Amino acid sequence: MSAWEELRWRTVGLLGRFLIRLWALSCRIRVVGEENYLAAKRGGKPIIHLVWHGRLFFVPYFFRRRGLYALVSPSRDGEIIARIAGGWGFRIIRGSGSHSMVRAWQEMKSKLQEGAELIIVPDGPRGPNRIFKPGGLKLAQETGASLLPFSFSASKKKFLRSWDRFLFFYPFSRLVALYGSPITAPVMPADEAEFERARLEIEKALTLLDAQADAFFGSPVQPGDPRENDRK
Repeated sequence: MSAWEELRWRTVGLLGRFLIRLWALSCRIRVVGEENYLAAKRGGKPIIHLVWHGRLFFVPYFFRRRGLYALVSPSRDGEIIARIAGGWGFRIIRGSGSHSMVRAWQEMKSKLQEGAELIIVPDGPRGPNRIFKPGGLKLAQETGASLLPFSFSASKKKFLRSWDRFLFFYPFSRLVALYGSPITAPVMPADEAEFERARLEIEKALTLLDAQADAFFGSPVQPGDPRENDRK
């Protein structure tokens, strides 16, 4: 990467953090279910935080300065996330289902076995939307990590017309950050049917958490509903 490109990306990170921080500071934030996170930490296991791609906007700010490891795609969009999150103390691991994962997988396993916390986006970076890819579950099996769903929503929001129905919140909104219950992966070796049942259970729990977060400020609107962009 040239010096000019590095400067450009540093600027992207600084500007991104400034804008998101400004957005978030204008809002009232309520955290719900934090006892689930604290219980997972007391359990002594490493933690894999799970969040759908469409709920990423608030994540770098909410989890800032905790020293979490984050799996980020080595794509252009991933570089934006890496620059923003890296400046807030995230430890970035580059890799995704659409790129070589061998090195990233070994690094994630190693850090989790040391007791670290990791955040992954199980339907990223290209979808399908809200389909839980099996990698996160396999990683939890191999490391004994607890899987902890996370979502957020806002009183004034808009769902973008992107593949992931990306949730954007407006300044001066009320926000809710919602932790789900910790989920334990089936013990290895698990047969294919048992593994698939567990995968679907986590997928359902994470999707339900989105609906619960949206319902916090009124009746839920399902992704794809034409009323989505009318809710502000």
